[in-house]
Amino acid sequence: MAILGFLFLALSLIGYSSTLRLLHVNPYFTWITSILVEIMLLYCFAMLNLLRLGIWTVTLLGVLLLIARLILGYMGKVSIHHEYLHLFDVWMVFLGTVMALVLLHSPLIHYDNFSHWATIVKFLYYNGHLPGVADTIISFTSYPPATALFITQFVTFTGFHEGTMLVAQFILIWAASYTIFASLKDRSRGLNSMILCLAIALSYVFNINIRLNNLLVDYVLAIITVAALVGIFVYKKRPKMLIFHVALFSGTLLLIKNSAAFFVAIIAIYYLYTIIKQTKAGSLLKKGLKVTSLFSGTYLMAAIPFIWWEIHVHSTFTSSKHEISASAYQSQLAHDGLKGFLSIGQAFLHQIFNLGSLSTQGLILINIGLISAWAIIKYAFNHPNNLFKLLGWLDLITLLYYGSLLGMYILSMPFAEAITLDGFERYMSTVIILNLFIGILCIVYVIDETYYEQDISKRSPRNFQSIWTKNSYQLATFLTMFFAIIMMYSEINGTNFTNNYNRRTLPVMLTKVANPWTKQNNTKILIVDPQKVEVVTYYTGYLANYYFFTNNATGQATFSKSKVKFKKDLNQYKYVVIPKYDKSFTHGTTKFYHQKIKTGFYRIHKNHLQKINLKDKTEYQ
Repeated sequence: MAILGFLFLALSLIGYSSTLRLLHVNPYFTWITSILVEIMLLYCFAMLNLLRLGIWTVTLLGVLLLIARLILGYMGKVSIHHEYLHLFDVWMVFLGTVMALVLLHSPLIHYDNFSHWATIVKFLYYNGHLPGVADTIISFTSYPPATALFITQFVTFTGFHEGTMLVAQFILIWAASYTIFASLKDRSRGLNSMILCLAIALSYVFNINIRLNNLLVDYVLAIITVAALVGIFVYKKRPKMLIFHVALFSGTLLLIKNSAAFFVAIIAIYYLYTIIKQTKAGSLLKKGLKVTSLFSGTYLMAAIPFIWWEIHVHSTFTSSKHEISASAYQSQLAHDGLKGFLSIGQAFLHQIFNLGSLSTQGLILINIGLISAWAIIKYAFNHPNNLFKLLGWLDLITLLYYGSLLGMYILSMPFAEAITLDGFERYMSTVIILNLFIGILCIVYVIDETYYEQDISKRSPRNFQSIWTKNSYQLATFLTMFFAIIMMYSEINGTNFTNNYNRRTLPVMLTKVANPWTKQNNTKILIVDPQKVEVVTYYTGYLANYYFFTNNATGQATFSKSKVKFKKDLNQYKYVVIPKYDKSFTHGTTKFYHQKIKTGFYRIHKNHLQKINLKDKTEYQ
């Protein structure tokens, strides 16, 4: 059934993609544009409390579009120009498939999967509607649902499983990554395309803190922003398509996460620059009015879905974690005070100037890379370029992002988390990955300008200035392709290693003693975890809430040696889960219940614990 469901989804996506090609969307953008269009349609259905109907309607519509396209093609009514197969297509298809297969067998481990990103997908899948005020299992109620909606659509047809959720998000990432090849002036040049493949592989180095085997959206924000910027470059001479592209990508980014506003601002600035440059109106006033109307109209369309979401959040919930709220910010600032502000700022500066920080290393690498490329191309190839100027803009983006990140720690994050700069490298990876892509895209564009033959139609294997330059080009292409493959395989092997390393972690061990529950409930469940840090940071509780679909799960690492207190504490719950052996708990059950329990899932009775086997479905929701 999962394979049939996947084929149904694939046909639907092909239907949307082929329709967008008929509407002259760039071939390298049809996949990601189709996905974002589906997300927007699903969002409208979800906001109207018709999510299940929406999933079937949106998916079936894609299949019908494909059937219509095939019929019209057979009748000779329409035809679509297909791009030739290039070297980067082979790289994308082969390594993308391998990565997807690895993710299909990957468990979810990261904390935030259970605090929100996986939990919201499970909620949408089994309940069929957005969370309401009574659905306390969802803590981050202000987080927009864009990626969750697409993943929910995917698992509806392929089955709810951690691996299928990861594959769904990877499809979104991979489709967005494919857009960078639209920026190539000459796609037959292996060196240029392999440098971009290397950029994709290299970007995962700066995503290593969370990798692709999670549902967090930090990498998604970066790659969607890159796709939006490339699209502005590609559509700059097509005003109507440019408006549609910017509105769709900016609107979707705002529905992925609230912090996407920073990246939407970057897109807006580049879009404004592009329409100013492309507008050929006569007088300055006329040009200003046209630019203003285009810009404001585009971003009004982009903002409407997000405004709708904000109205929904404020009318449904009284408060939410990490919400956009002036009152929440004032409360946080008053609570922490100036002393808290200074201590967080000091820790923030220390992290920035720490050379062991991956984000700092990435920033240094981008600076060295762009300065080197600028100098080599300018002095060795006698070709003036703007790479040094670009570096200034990228450093400014980083500086502004540092400021916005510091503001988030001070104003919207609890002091206990803010003082440790919780998630710093993960948040910073987004802007480092964005800058990396922008820098390499511009380097590739400048490299193309240095080629001996500038007329693309006349280029051939013989169009080189000398045999030396030809040999150098071929060697550089081979080495770049080699490193692009090796680094992508490094990410694949790294994910495999992580999966193997995590075999004894709590989420994996939990699957060995209990089946997941699929009906939302309020059952009180105790999960025994010998790792105190996992209990204190609420990791255990969030995991149990996700797995058993309840908001009444609690983690505990230490147990009383008193018989009365041990039994009293245990009798508060209906079930107790012991995924990993805990010495203190086993000692207590042996002494007070005369049962030697190491691991398992148990129903709690007054004087004994009743073991529930994995095959005993009657006890499961």
